[in-house]
Amino acid sequence: MDLKKRVDELIKIINKANYDYYIDNTSNITDQEYDRYMQELMMLESTYPELVREDSPTVRVGSKVLDKFEKVTHKIPMLSLGNVFNEEEVRSFDEKVRKEIDNPKYVCELKIDGLSVSATYKDGVLVKGATRGDGVTGEDITNNVKTIKSLPLTLTEKVNIEVRGEIYMSKKSFLEINKQREKDNEPLFQNPRNAASGSVRQLDSKITAKRKLDCIIYHLPNPLDYNIYTHYDALEYMRKLGCPVSENNVIANNVDEVIDYINKWTELRDTLPYEIDGIVIKVNDINDQNKLGFTARTPKWAVAYKFPATEVTTRLIDIIFTVGRTGKITPNAVLEPVKVAGSTIARATLHNEDNVLVKDIRKGDIVVIRKAGDVIPEVVRSIKERRTGAEERFRMIDTCPICHTKLIRKDTEADYYCPNNECNARNIENLIHYAERDAMNIEGLGESVIEDLYNEGFLKSITDIYHLEKYEKELLLLEGYGAKKINNLKEAILKSKDNSLERLLFGLGIRQVGNKTAKLLARQYKNIDNIINATFEELNSVNDIGPIIAKNIVEYFNNEDNIKLINDLKELGINMTYISNNNYTESDEFLNKTFVLTGTLNNITREQATEIIESLGGKVSSSVSKKTSAVILGDNPGSKYDKAVSLNIPIWEEDEFLEKINLK
Repeated sequence: MDLKKRVDELIKIINKANYDYYIDNTSNITDQEYDRYMQELMMLESTYPELVREDSPTVRVGSKVLDKFEKVTHKIPMLSLGNVFNEEEVRSFDEKVRKEIDNPKYVCELKIDGLSVSATYKDGVLVKGATRGDGVTGEDITNNVKTIKSLPLTLTEKVNIEVRGEIYMSKKSFLEINKQREKDNEPLFQNPRNAASGSVRQLDSKITAKRKLDCIIYHLPNPLDYNIYTHYDALEYMRKLGCPVSENNVIANNVDEVIDYINKWTELRDTLPYEIDGIVIKVNDINDQNKLGFTARTPKWAVAYKFPATEVTTRLIDIIFTVGRTGKITPNAVLEPVKVAGSTIARATLHNEDNVLVKDIRKGDIVVIRKAGDVIPEVVRSIKERRTGAEERFRMIDTCPICHTKLIRKDTEADYYCPNNECNARNIENLIHYAERDAMNIEGLGESVIEDLYNEGFLKSITDIYHLEKYEKELLLLEGYGAKKINNLKEAILKSKDNSLERLLFGLGIRQVGNKTAKLLARQYKNIDNIINATFEELNSVNDIGPIIAKNIVEYFNNEDNIKLINDLKELGINMTYISNNNYTESDEFLNKTFVLTGTLNNITREQATEIIESLGGKVSSSVSKKTSAVILGDNPGSKYDKAVSLNIPIWEEDEFLEKINLK
C-alpha cells in the first residue's frame, strides 16, 4: 500500500466530513466511520512521523504544551467597534455616514459574544492563529485554534490570506462542560464567553480541544488585494474558501432595513445556538469604507448596536467610596450578589453624588441593576414602593475615605476629588496606570503586585519602581516571588527606560491626555522639555488638542512636584524624547499628502515605508482615489496601479521613493 497516498486520502475524507458537519450541517459518513478513519490516520502518523502533514485533522485533539504564548504583531490593526444602544443612535450613525457617502448600503451581522481571532493561511494551509490583544499586538494561539473543528485547516484554494472572526462556545457545549465540571467539583463557568476565553488561553491545547469551541469568520482585512470591492462579496469569498461564515448576514439598502434586522434578532436571539450581544452594522462598499476612515480606536464605517442590557433586582446593602488615580471619589453600591447577563454582580457604580440624589437611591433599597453595554454593572433605579422605612438616605462624604483629607468639588464638575497627592489610594492607582500596557508597559507589574509592593513599603512613588532591585532579598521572602519572577520584573523595568516619549506622557496621568493625545504631543514636540515650555496658546493651536486639554497640560507642568518627578526620571535614565523608526523630519513633498503602497517592495518593508511617510507628515491609505498624492510601486502590483493610471495619479517606483527619503 502507498502509505503517503493513504494518509492524503484519510485527511481528505476527514476534512470533508468536518466541513459537512460543522459548516453545512450535514453528515455523509457515520460517527463510527469518522472515528475509524481518525484512528487509522493517528496510527499511520505515529508509526511514520515523516507523513504528518501540517493540515492533518489529528491536530484537532491538541498536542503541544507551551510554556507561554508568543507575541504576534498584526500587520493591519484589529480595531474594536464603537457602540450604539438605541434606534436614535443607529440613525445618527447613518446620518454621519450619509454626510460623506451617497446612498450607502450596509451589511448587518449578528454580534457573537466571544473573542476575536485572526487566522492566517499560507498556500491555503492554516499557519497562524492569534488573539486581538490590544489591537496591534496579540498572542500566538495557533495550537489552540487548530483544535476548532469548524475552522478549516486547509482552504479550497491555495491562497495566502488572513481572515478574522469570533471564537465562541455554543450554548450546548457550555451546558455540557458545566455539567461535567460540577461532577468533578470544579468551579462552574459563569457564561459561554468566559468559558471560550479561558479555553483559548490554555497552554495545553489538549484541554482546549475538549472544550468544543466554534468559530465564525466575518472580516477580510485587505479585500482590495483580492479584487473584492464590497464587504458582502468578501464574506462570500471567505465562504467559498471553506470558512465558517454566518448564514444570517444581510445587505440593508437603508437605515430602516437595518432597524428591521435589529428588531428581528432582538426577538429571535434566544433561538440561536450561541449567545449574541448585539448587531454589527458595516458600510458595504470598501472604497466608501476607506473614504470614511478611522478614529484612533474605531472605524467610522462600522458600529455595534448593543442589545438593551438585562435588568435584575437585588438589595443594596451598603454604599462605599473608592479613590481613583486623579483623586476622583466614586460612590459604589455593595449588593446582595445577583446574576446579570451571565455574571455574578456584588458591586455596581453609582457614578457621583448628583446621580444618587436625582435617582434617590438609599442604603437598604431594592434596586434595579443592569450591565451597561453588557459590560459595566450600574444601578439604574430604586424601587420606592418596596421601601419599609428602614432605608438610609445617601450622604456624600466630605473627607477622603483613605487619607481623610477634606474633599474638593469644582463648580463646573459633578465629581469630588481628594487633593492630597500623597494619598495611598491615589498613589496606588497612579502606579498601576504608569505600568499598564498602553503606558510604560512594565510586564509583571500588575495591580496585585503593585498593591503588594506598596503595602510592604518597597514602592511608594513612580521613581521607586526603578529602585526595586534594592529590595531583591526582601522580595524573595514574599510568597509567590521567586527568583525568575523577580528577574523578569527587573528586565521589564529596565526595558521601560527606552520607551518612546508618548508612553511616558500617557503614564504620567495628565488629566484627559489619553493614548492618542500623548502620541500627538510626542510627535509634535519631540521631547519633554518642549512640551514643558509650550504655552497654552501654542498647545491650543495643535489639531485635536483644544482648550481643556491644553489647560490641563499647562497646569500639570506648572506644578513643582511634577517637574521634580520629570527631573528625577531623567536622572534615572528614562527616555524623554520621541522615538521613531527613522530620523526623518517633515518634508513638503510628504506633508499632509496621501500615499498608496502597491506590490512587493524589495529594499524596505511596507511597515517601514508607512512609518517613514507618517514621520514626514504624510499618511498612507489602502485605496487609490482622486485625493491620492502618489502611488508607490513595488513588484507585481495589483489593481491599485491600474486605477492610479486611469486617474492620472503620480506613480513612484521604489527607487524613486527611496531617493526622496534619502535611502538611495
